[in-house]
Amino acid sequence: MSGDSVAVGSFLVADYAVFALMLLVSAAVGVYYAWVDRGQESSGDFLTGGRRLTALPVSLSLTASFMSAITVLSNPAEVYRYGANIGYYGLAYALTMVVTSEIFLPVFYRLGITSTYEYLELRFSRATRLLGTVLFIVQTILYTGVVIYAPALALNQVTGMDLWGAVISTGVVCTFYCTMGGLRAVVWTDVFQLGVMVAGFLSVIIRSVVVQGGILPVISDAQDGGRLNFGDFDTNPLRRHTFWTVTIGGTFIWISIYGINQAQVQRYISCKSMTHARLSLYINLVGLWSILLCSVFAGMCLFSVYKKCDPWTAGRVSQPDQLMPYLVMDILGDYPGLPGLFVAAAFSGSLSTVSSSISALAAVTVEDLIKPYTNMSERHFAWTSKGLSLFYGVLCIGMAGLASLMGGALQAVISIFGIIGGPLLGVFTLGVFCPMANSNGALSGLVSGLVMSLWVGIGAQIYPPPPEMSRPLSLTTEGCNITDAESLNWTSGALPQLASITSASHHIHSKRLEAEGGIEAHVNERRHKSLSPIQVC
Repeated sequence: MSGDSVAVGSFLVADYAVFALMLLVSAAVGVYYAWVDRGQESSGDFLTGGRRLTALPVSLSLTASFMSAITVLSNPAEVYRYGANIGYYGLAYALTMVVTSEIFLPVFYRLGITSTYEYLELRFSRATRLLGTVLFIVQTILYTGVVIYAPALALNQVTGMDLWGAVISTGVVCTFYCTMGGLRAVVWTDVFQLGVMVAGFLSVIIRSVVVQGGILPVISDAQDGGRLNFGDFDTNPLRRHTFWTVTIGGTFIWISIYGINQAQVQRYISCKSMTHARLSLYINLVGLWSILLCSVFAGMCLFSVYKKCDPWTAGRVSQPDQLMPYLVMDILGDYPGLPGLFVAAAFSGSLSTVSSSISALAAVTVEDLIKPYTNMSERHFAWTSKGLSLFYGVLCIGMAGLASLMGGALQAVISIFGIIGGPLLGVFTLGVFCPMANSNGALSGLVSGLVMSLWVGIGAQIYPPPPEMSRPLSLTTEGCNITDAESLNWTSGALPQLASITSASHHIHSKRLEAEGGIEAHVNERRHKSLSPIQVC
């Protein structure tokens, strides 16, 4: 099986039907809550569900919000190429929930705020609040566009699913239920979409285990291939992934999401009591562990199936993010509907992230940019919130279109999430832990932190880490049905935008390598230099 090529464009009617059903159910949830909450009289009802939600649905929504399609596609590919030590994120998740529930949750919940940036004005000044709000809006709009576009491109290349049909349909459905049903619709669609994500992962895992003859052969192949690299305790902070970089670095990344990011805070402060809010965070921890386990084991299955014939080196996919869709079409292509289930799982990740972003953007715009400067009734604010949800939904679809033109800037846009999140976490932490800090210190610290983060982030794009720091594991094409070197040409239909996510100059450089060292040098260069990001969303 691993030696055979999969035909692009083998998506069947049953697969499209499964995908369409996922969109239909998501839209139906929006219609239901639009009818149930048709008497909403305030923006608080629309943006926080009237603060009447319980722990279980909020916890599942918290899990789904930042488990985007990029995570569904990239995490298994990361394990395939670099090993399973990203499993240490499980420790980072646990530390994050403790810090969030014991430090940030009590502050935000007791203040009764809707936007996290209200805290910055209460603690420092209005200027600090406005700067924080603007940074969040820029961060979220840029990131959301890429979250919609990049996975759709990867899936299109392997499954043949219509690229813009998928982008526009998911964007429209997401905007529809966010605008119609408010936060309660977003939370309950997240619950459904999380179930679809898990089902998609399990379909791939179960079939892979059957094909490989059981769980133990999969684990044994991963062990023999060096993928179970949990013993890497190198303290060098420049290394790509070690116990320390994943655990410590991952903790700060996820605290910036769960502790202060509007999309997450907006959910747990919508709970009917602080006990429910705290409980939602800890139940969510189980969900995060489950998704992480599924993605890591899916990566092990990916390696077990293709241990003797790497589709990426053999040119059957043009980017690592296409490996999972390729595996799906390879082992599930004979089961109509199951490839559609995996694609539905990937786009469920997109929907949950985008809906969270739309709701959060509407909330901060109303609370931070409109309410302080206008004098409207609560009913008018509720309608304004719905209008903003529609506006931001259309804007995110537009950003997905713009992402198709970004080329090498795509990876930089993804990195913006971390570049802005770090300084924002710093200013909130300053406010909570340093009573003597004032507004001048907060503003100067936020600006200087942003400048430093931009310097580091841009530098990482211009000067990617050398192979000795990233240490990609070995891949082989010894078992492939290849008769000549021409078979190693990269997928002819590969779109340059996807290839340039990792390096704008890679195409020119690889042509030089091909001329100087032949196809072998070209293959090795692809393996070492085309680094796919591990995403938090």
